[in-house]
Amino acid sequence: MSIPYSILDLSPIPQGFTASDALHNSRDLAQHAERWGYTRYWLAEHHNMIGNASSATAVIIGYVAAGTKTIRVGSGGVMLPNHAPLVIAEQFGTLAALFPDRIDLGLGRAPGTDQLTARALRRDLLGNSDQFPQDVQELQHYFDDIQPGQAVKAIPGAGLHVPIWILGSSMYGAQLAAHFGLPYAFASHFAPDYLLQAMQAYKSLFKPSTQLAKSHAMVGVNVVAADTDEQAQYLFTSHQQNATRMRRNTRGQLPPPIDDIDTFWTPHEKASVNESLACSVVGSLETVQRGLERLIEQTGANELMIAGQIFDHKARLHSFEIAAQAVRNLEPAVALA
Repeated sequence: MSIPYSILDLSPIPQGFTASDALHNSRDLAQHAERWGYTRYWLAEHHNMIGNASSATAVIIGYVAAGTKTIRVGSGGVMLPNHAPLVIAEQFGTLAALFPDRIDLGLGRAPGTDQLTARALRRDLLGNSDQFPQDVQELQHYFDDIQPGQAVKAIPGAGLHVPIWILGSSMYGAQLAAHFGLPYAFASHFAPDYLLQAMQAYKSLFKPSTQLAKSHAMVGVNVVAADTDEQAQYLFTSHQQNATRMRRNTRGQLPPPIDDIDTFWTPHEKASVNESLACSVVGSLETVQRGLERLIEQTGANELMIAGQIFDHKARLHSFEIAAQAVRNLEPAVALA
């Protein structure tokens, strides 16, 4: 039995294409992922980014869930400080009513955008993120069974016990998830610095809850796979360009791959991007399998959340198919670490 493996999708918009194209590609990928044995298909909340079509996260989750049958669909994540907990409870309660036992609610405490856009979202910038633990508890309350005298209810939502995950890239999220007894997903695919410390803290501090009897930690990893290592490295240059342009504050749509990435970035940019994308496995089936095996051994992950920003949709499908095969090929002792 292999370790569970899932997909994180930002609905990237490739250059020359539209948000409509990106959203249709997301559902198509989810349909393929279901056949390839992926456990979950999560979509991330981002705002004011012309290269991502995943801003209305709950809406896209409904679109993807309606086009699939068995795969779990959820948020990776909803940035809770942007929203009133009751609104999220109603949205995900509605999704859970439409697609029973298939909806996940992953929660983050960052805005998922810049400060100006955060203000446009009506986010309280004076400390709303400090209310994150209380907001998580409020959400749990709305998904619980209705209590006598309860004045505010989430309809749909009450009694549906939608699974909540805590997402993070620091020690804070790990400690909070452990304290609440919730599953934890670490965003090592773009912020790997505290991965090992956070995983250790989460597992050592975990307190069982009504949702989860023992700790369950998911690790994010970029996977770009192709028939050869050289082809995969070529495809990976799209993501590398994107990460470089973020540092230049010149974000755009996902660019096509290029032959020589060193002609695009400076040595300083290269070092910075390589550091942030350190949790990436790029190559053929054998290379990806070895890389994922090392990651699981190092982290003790219970599940892998695989991301892959690839310009060409067919190449992206092929990459995720290879990634699924790589995980299935892992030795049982490794897969169940």
